[in-house]
Amino acid sequence: MSASERFDQYMAHLSRALGHADRHAGLKGYCTGLMLPLSRKSVEPMAARVDPLHASARHQALHHFVAKAQWSDVEVLRRVCQWVVPHMDFSRGGWWIIDDTGFPKKGVHSVGVARQYCGMLGKQDNCQVAVSVSLACDQGSIPVAWQLYLPQDWAQDAERRKRTGVPESVRFATKTQIALHQLRTLLSEGAPRHCVLADAGYGVDTAFRQALSDMGLHYAVGVTSAVVVWPPGVEPLPPETYSGKGRPPVTPRRTAQLQPMSVKALALSLPAQAFQTISWREGTNAPLTGRFAAVRVRHAGGNAGKASLRPQEWLLIEWPVEQAEPVKYILSTLPESTALNDLVSCAYQRWRIERDYQDLKQDFGLGHYEGRGWRGFHHHASLSIAAYAFLMSERLIADKPAGGKKNFIERQVPAVPQDYIPRGRPARTAARGQLDHKLASSAELRTHRPSGTVPLLRPHQHE
Repeated sequence: MSASERFDQYMAHLSRALGHADRHAGLKGYCTGLMLPLSRKSVEPMAARVDPLHASARHQALHHFVAKAQWSDVEVLRRVCQWVVPHMDFSRGGWWIIDDTGFPKKGVHSVGVARQYCGMLGKQDNCQVAVSVSLACDQGSIPVAWQLYLPQDWAQDAERRKRTGVPESVRFATKTQIALHQLRTLLSEGAPRHCVLADAGYGVDTAFRQALSDMGLHYAVGVTSAVVVWPPGVEPLPPETYSGKGRPPVTPRRTAQLQPMSVKALALSLPAQAFQTISWREGTNAPLTGRFAAVRVRHAGGNAGKASLRPQEWLLIEWPVEQAEPVKYILSTLPESTALNDLVSCAYQRWRIERDYQDLKQDFGLGHYEGRGWRGFHHHASLSIAAYAFLMSERLIADKPAGGKKNFIERQVPAVPQDYIPRGRPARTAARGQLDHKLASSAELRTHRPSGTVPLLRPHQHE
């Protein structure tokens, strides 16, 4: 079966999430446009490339499909998973990767826009931010849950909510609360209990880490250098004896000799022989290596060190030999028997989400949506992920992409008219190596199927 035929099957599989049959052409046209090598993947330039002889009509149809039509982006992502996951190899383990990504915006009217930290810019600026959970294995990763973070002033503004179509059910939630809700939903639908990875923006939240443990999930999450722990070999005294009045005391007692310390102070106190050089994966030109140490600690419950005694867990420290102090700290509840190599390998799988965002923004137009509404933002993102997922599945199917073949979408659509000038601001994406588009797919939907909800991550039987 050719990649073009598999794309047709993929579109038929996704189309069952759309409801009405008249949306199926929109799905295929939009995904086709997202996989074409266009500099800007908003609706107008995609319409002009997919159907240049009827660009205006196609523009209106695609805009209605992504911004107005009432289909479920959650169900589309569910079906994306069902297509891709059977091709992923979890024999060496899997991971849930939590992260968020920003989309710079100039105006103030797009849903969720506020002055907040934007990782894409590396600073506070006007932007939208979305929280995602990705499923990863050694071969790759794919976002399986996606939601816009709605700042509190937006969540409390009835007029702006109505104007941008924010659902009534959406209330203010922190990014960690959104991520935990996404994970709970995934697990309730039968998803596996893989180790959770996240950066320090999530890992410093004690309640977040405790919630992961309560869900029965291991984690390896970043923390800041100020987080306080009980170092190896130092155990606090038991809480004071209960007097019978009020709540029983739970805070471990400290003395001048028994004190918790920051993870930075602990790292600086370790002897040089505690650190080992570990290689965790192959880079572009050479293996990626670092200098690491891992010790067993107990989190002391916030910077004040006031909380009940917590179980022991790993503190992984990265300290490059050329640096004056450590650069990363990671807390992990992986088993005590976990070897240092395996601990490093697991914790540093989080790089995959950075590459996902880079590819999605650079090559699949994730940040190019120009509408202002909640529905369009989520629809566009789910379709960008769907296009990305098809290319990923093709790479997993084939050991190597077929060489010497031209992009089969480009062969089937007319060229853009020479006098066509697309509107909209230029794309603002991170620089990266060229992504291979040779496995993008064809442009016509042949099969119309009824919609239906399917449990998340159930393997799809390809026809």
